[in-house]
Amino acid sequence: MISSGCSQQGRVIGSTATELPQPPQIEVLFNHRGNSSYRSPLTGRWRNGDDLERSLIVAIEGAKQELLVAVQELTLPGIATALIAARDRGLTVQVVLENSYSTPWREQQPTHLAKHQRQRWKRLQHLADLDGDGITSAEEAAAGDAVGLLQEAGIPMVDDREDGSSGSGLMHHKFLVIDGRSVLTGSANLTSSGIHGDAGRNSTRGNVNHMLHLRSEDLAELFRAEFQRMWGDGPGGRNDSRFGLAKRSAGPQTVMVGDARVEVLFAPHPKRNTKHGLNWLAQQLGAAHRSIDMALFVFSAQQLADVLQERVKAGVKIRLVADPGFASRSFSEVLDLLGVALPDHNCKLERNNQPYDEPLRGVGTPRLARGDKLHHKFAVIDKRKVITGSFNWSPSAAYTNDETLLVIHSPQLAKHFTREMNRLWDTAELGITPHIQRKLDRQRIRCGDGVKNGSSIPD
Repeated sequence: MISSGCSQQGRVIGSTATELPQPPQIEVLFNHRGNSSYRSPLTGRWRNGDDLERSLIVAIEGAKQELLVAVQELTLPGIATALIAARDRGLTVQVVLENSYSTPWREQQPTHLAKHQRQRWKRLQHLADLDGDGITSAEEAAAGDAVGLLQEAGIPMVDDREDGSSGSGLMHHKFLVIDGRSVLTGSANLTSSGIHGDAGRNSTRGNVNHMLHLRSEDLAELFRAEFQRMWGDGPGGRNDSRFGLAKRSAGPQTVMVGDARVEVLFAPHPKRNTKHGLNWLAQQLGAAHRSIDMALFVFSAQQLADVLQERVKAGVKIRLVADPGFASRSFSEVLDLLGVALPDHNCKLERNNQPYDEPLRGVGTPRLARGDKLHHKFAVIDKRKVITGSFNWSPSAAYTNDETLLVIHSPQLAKHFTREMNRLWDTAELGITPHIQRKLDRQRIRCGDGVKNGSSIPD
């Protein structure tokens, strides 16, 4: 049962979860949180979680001077409308997107799209069908196309081809800088699938994500500098935008946000640069003394699996919940932790694959609605330190993509992420799930004794 007014967030009656204080100048939201609720824009029904979209719109509406948006994908018309209104109030509004998602969807021909993009087009068309009659009119499509709305309103935008290239690995950032005073960032893309769920599929609740609002001019200055590296002189200029390795990203930088020490690393880096993200993650994990909790969408870095094994031997308690879809891929390090190896479609094992001799008990996959993904990229170290950002635990994130990786030293913030971890853990399937076992059995039959070593990890 839910108690609330018609337009405010509700509270689940009977919930035993208590409200945790937020750290000074930091707020964290979770779109599947158990003791908060909001009315879904897809169904009109109340659902559990924080309304990330509404929080973003409120922040945009409160801006006074400047809004800088760098996000892989933006398809929510409400966000686009809020940005346009801000520009009309006289604010500077600039947007950086990943080139795969920078074309208005209503201009695309679905028959010319790859399968993944075609499915995305159908979801967006369904989302735009506001009257639910099964036909998306031209007017509905125009009103429901976020990138198209921004484009038609003259909001300046660039993507990762603005440097004159065909695009970087992925412009994978997910951040907003507001008035040079605060930063909103986390794991969520600004899409219905990433926040609320898929239109027409009422069981979905959106990919499992979180968002941080950090109020700090010093931190905002670092994010603004990263934005400006990508922006250059803007659209159609001298091609002085920089993406990927051309940014020549620095090592970790440190600021204070309230009483929390916050370290930020912007990727990518060349493999030969010892300051790259995987090395930094390895250092953070290697410093754990008591516990490591992880909730990960992608985990494909052997280096980090090896560090975790060392921590296990040192007596550190490990818990990992991983996205069910990625956990069972041949290059997933989740399989290493479970002590198994899965050949790829060519019957090859990942190069330097090292499954644990003793499977970890603290490894599982959460039960999610069909179509939803566990999209977090966070870890909690010793209940005192939070690792988060857009950075998946993969070589691509470290060496190719434009990414954010944050380490926040705050026991109070760690309590919020530990509560989210516990929520996922409570319903997780631990160990080798039936889905993983079926894949192992199929490949064992298919490959027989012909398994070979040496395949590389996909980008």
